[in-house]
Amino acid sequence: MKRTMQTSLIALVFLSFFNFATSKFDIAKLTFETEVLDYGTVEQNSDGTRFFNFKNTGDEPLLITKVKTSCGCTVPAYSKEPIMPGKEGQLEINYDTKRLGNFTKTITVMSNAEEGNKILKIKGNVVAEK
Repeated sequence: MKRTMQTSLIALVFLSFFNFATSKFDIAKLTFETEVLDYGTVEQNSDGTRFFNFKNTGDEPLLITKVKTSCGCTVPAYSKEPIMPGKEGQLEINYDTKRLGNFTKTITVMSNAEEGNKILKIKGNVVAEK
């Protein structure tokens, strides 16, 4: 009798764990078209605005809570409104093209998405105006 109760208890714990491990958790998922934007060669003082396009491929609303850049020469703009499942959005990046030379900058996107922080990059070369 005691062994039967132990076996039943072990089976119950195992089934509970299996059910928990295989249950579906609803999450937001942030999927970018690209994680690196290449400006190529651009002239000094030209338009430095580019866009990272993304989609919420998860099951819950996506909320971008903060976007940090690696320097003050890169300014982000993004919607503070939730992006619903299946919907798309844009992260606007404005690089200061007054600065000459090659550049590589990082943008950290913080959100409630499954993978946590997402690191994006921009790169390019600013040449003197002709």
